[in-house]
Amino acid sequence: MSIDVLGVRIDTVSLLEAKENVRTFLLSTSSHTIFTPNPEMLVKAHKDKIFQDILNGSSLNICDGKGISFVSKKRVQRITGVDFMHDVLSLSESMGKSVYLLGSGSDRTLKALKVTLLGKYPRLSIVGMHPGPNVVEEPNGSIRVDEMNTKVIQDIQEVKPDVLFVAFGQGKQEKWIHGYIHKMPFIRVCVGVGGAFDMISGTIRRAPRVMRFLGFEWIWRLILEPSRIKRIYNATIVFLFLFYIKQLYVSK
Repeated sequence: MSIDVLGVRIDTVSLLEAKENVRTFLLSTSSHTIFTPNPEMLVKAHKDKIFQDILNGSSLNICDGKGISFVSKKRVQRITGVDFMHDVLSLSESMGKSVYLLGSGSDRTLKALKVTLLGKYPRLSIVGMHPGPNVVEEPNGSIRVDEMNTKVIQDIQEVKPDVLFVAFGQGKQEKWIHGYIHKMPFIRVCVGVGGAFDMISGTIRRAPRVMRFLGFEWIWRLILEPSRIKRIYNATIVFLFLFYIKQLYVSK
């Protein structure tokens, strides 16, 4: 089951159902993409048809935003990208599946992330990691990559991971996955995880649990990164405005 929010499919799965989907994907013989739409991503997709189509073409879209849960009248459960990454990692460890960490743009962050993950999941097979190529979104919605992209693809092809986590930031990571996953048919699960690498590695402190529970993690991020003010404005005011304008239009 799913609902439509600003033209994007949001799957109405519980955390348990999402994990069962991942388990099924890992046992399959084809590649599956998992995205974690939040209100900011839906605002972006509302203006970017390429992005919208890519999100709607995923194997699973889980709700990563209190705002989406709110406007859906709680028909969808919020599952944060960071927590979901941990769930996929835990399943990968228990099922003996290998993972590759791509993104963050920082070797230091990746090294800290690997230490953290192996401390929590000692039997996890991390077969490779790379800070990633430079990915630029063009005005027409397409992406442009630098020469490092070929090296990244070759590196992934050599180690053939079962699971690929991509952390390029929203829009870029989903478009990159859509454009290149066909070159990596051995991958069973590919997840766009945004800033999860920074959070899990400790590069950026995550909001206290109570703020996350109440849906106020955006306030914490604003305190730590004041430059995010425009993004937070899009995820709150603009998102709600677009949603209710669309509801008024549909109801006429």
